Order: sequence, then C-alpha cells, then structure tokens
Amino acid sequence: MKIEQSTFRFLRLINENNNREWFQENKDQYEASRNNVLEFTRELIKGLASFDPTIPQSLDPKSCVMRIYRDVRFSLNKLPYKTNFGIGISANGKNFPGPGYYVHIQPGASFIGAGTWHPSADELKAIRQEIDYNWTEWQSILNAPDFKEDFSDLDIEDKLKTSPKGYASDHPAIEYLKLKSFIVSKPLDDRFLAEDSCTDLLIQSAGKLFPFMEFLRTANS
Repeated sequence: MKIEQSTFRFLRLINENNNREWFQENKDQYEASRNNVLEFTRELIKGLASFDPTIPQSLDPKSCVMRIYRDVRFSLNKLPYKTNFGIGISANGKNFPGPGYYVHIQPGASFIGAGTWHPSADELKAIRQEIDYNWTEWQSILNAPDFKEDFSDLDIEDKLKTSPKGYASDHPAIEYLKLKSFIVSKPLDDRFLAEDSCTDLLIQSAGKLFPFMEFLRTANS
C-alpha cells in the first residue's frame, strides 16, 4: 500500500490555494486523497496490531486520520486547512492518552513518530521515575541495534533547561529526565511513501519501537 501521487499533488495545491472557495471547487480531490490515506491507515493498523496487543484489529481508520480543517479560533494563522494528513494510531485512534504511533504525510516534510507527547504532570512524573528506577533497561532499549538503526535516539528539543525536582544534575539519566516529551521520529522521503512496499517497511520500523512503547506504558500502568 502506498501514498498516491495524486494525494501529494492535492497537498501541494492546498498549500498554494488555502481558501474555502478553492477547497469547495476541488473537494473531489480532497475526498480521493483522504480515501487513499484511510486505506493506507487500514494497512498500518493491521500491521501494528500483529505485534502490539493494545492496537485493536478492528480499529476504524476514520478514528485515526486527523481532520484537515484547522481550528483557527485561538490562532493568529487564519488559514482554514492543514497542508498535511496526520495519522494517529493507538487503542483510541488519534485521541490517545499515553503512547501512540503517528505518521505525518506532507510533501517534503513527512515523518513517522511514536511515544508520548506532552504527557500530563502525573504521567511525566511516572515516566521519569521509571527511567530512574530502571535506567539499565532504558539504556538497553535505546541502544538496541534495531532501534539505533532506524531512530538513533529520542527527540531532545522539548526539555527543561535545569534538572527536574528531585533529581541531581549529575544523575546518569539526567538528559532524559529533563525531557517533557518522550518521542522518537524519523523523516520519510516522498519517494519512499510512493512505493508499494511502504506500509510493510513502516510496520517493520514500528516493530523496532515496541520495547520503547512498552516501557512508557509500564510507567503508567
């Protein structure tokens, strides 16, 4: 399963014509692109469910694909439409508390990600505690060859400038304990997403993340 060239074309066009008049006149292109993404998501769900027991085989792709309509009420950017398709996959589709998988489809800016983004204060405290208590296990997960091959390390931009309360600045895990989100990602080339083997390869990559996802889930279980 792949992302069709027509889907990329629609996303380029909506980027250039981000207004309601153009969208209404070309809504058939949007519907065709969304259907392509829904079928793409259906294949991802099947693959993820084969190794991750928290993902239901029966999960509806429509519950995973995010709306293209932007909420502009509290934003300075008043453009009405997103210029990407976002796919969030968890037990509850795109509305996931806790760890989940994410695929972002946007010409020249696509990526796959997974983990926990901006967890609640209690969840964040539990994850930091789990890393503190099980530092050796955390290291082994992040240093596993399969993990390193595809994802290298966690995204570290979203972090505190100083040590979180209760942890010394010389703690061996301090750079991870400073994090406010625990996510990994890697970019996806447009040509890769247009290959028939794309979903199979994405599922293989996601499989390499499963120990990381289990660790985060254990922290809040």
